[in-house]
Amino acid sequence: MAEKKIKVGLVGIGRAGWGMHSREIEKYQDLYEIVAAMDPDASRLAEMEKRFKGCKTYQDFDKLLADKNVELVVVANRSPEHTPYAIKALKAGKYVFVEKPIALTYDEAKQLLAASKKYPGKLFCRHNRRFESAFNHVKEIIDSGILGDVYLIKRRIHSFQRREDWQTIIDCGGGQLNNWGPHIIDQGVQFLDCKVKEVWGDLKKVNALGDAEDHVKIILKGESGRVYDMEISAGVLFREPVYSVYGTKGNLVLETEGGKIQLKLLAAKQNYKHELSSRISPPITGAFGEPETLKFEDRSFDVNPNWEVDIWSIYKYLFNTIRKGEKFPVTIEEAVEVVRVTQIVKDLNPKFKTPDPEVVAKIDKKEKGVKAVPAKKACAKAPAKKAPAKKTAKK
Repeated sequence: MAEKKIKVGLVGIGRAGWGMHSREIEKYQDLYEIVAAMDPDASRLAEMEKRFKGCKTYQDFDKLLADKNVELVVVANRSPEHTPYAIKALKAGKYVFVEKPIALTYDEAKQLLAASKKYPGKLFCRHNRRFESAFNHVKEIIDSGILGDVYLIKRRIHSFQRREDWQTIIDCGGGQLNNWGPHIIDQGVQFLDCKVKEVWGDLKKVNALGDAEDHVKIILKGESGRVYDMEISAGVLFREPVYSVYGTKGNLVLETEGGKIQLKLLAAKQNYKHELSSRISPPITGAFGEPETLKFEDRSFDVNPNWEVDIWSIYKYLFNTIRKGEKFPVTIEEAVEVVRVTQIVKDLNPKFKTPDPEVVAKIDKKEKGVKAVPAKKACAKAPAKKAPAKKTAKK
């Protein structure tokens, strides 16, 4: 017998809501049904009504929460609204799936953690890059031990662009630390077995037209001593591999997510000359010590993890958790740890400090076009285009 579909209320009909969540939900039409949508832009709601038959639309969040047909609220509006909307939906008795960043500050994240304990089994975080095929295959290789003791992992998201949307404006919760950051930090936390001991980070604005950072450099050190070196940048033309892994028995490189994983491994059979270093003074001529000729083995193969998932899979696992009681792969505690790391990096870079939520709340919500920074008015959406007035025919 087929499980009952989960009825969804989608909040925020923007790039994430319209272009990501709704498409992912459409992929699982046997599991979900979008029955309601909320956005301040009436024209976007009209598009939802066309695309999803029977979908009720609201410009008021309270009205969507009052809709008894809505079982799961997907919070996909702008970043400063994620935490308050998620908590309000939990209080209304709904399941909640909140887009990243789940919170703009560590204090907000702790509020979400407290709410999740008050409403157990109701709150879920969309860290969908946890399901990325390349990430999972790289992690499987590391965990297999074939690379030996892995001491350094490098993760790169490189581009060169002059971005100009609200994601480049601090007051809107923009910046790459909040945009790509949660995904790549979450992967790092997993590579370090969720035991982050030290955090260092540097933020810069290099090309973006707003005032938020578009270059992020973070180094995490785990309790084991393993180092995770991540970089998200809109100022790189000579791109580095998306994954580089260094171990005592070999290295791994993945140039692009769609490319082949390359391994260079120390061959099992070696003719070692020495077992220990020597304190004896070397000859005054010749090399520094006696060099050895080491043997290596090269391997190359497609990305194909044992855990057959991709970034679209998260909605399938969410359904299995809500309907079948299975454990959701991303815990609230792990998501909060990501925000903790983010907060430390922000504190190290006060120029890019997240504004106080009360300040953000006072931003003018009237629809006005905004050309550039300053950002106090920049979170307001550009006005919807009006249809041209009909001309009266001359008699």
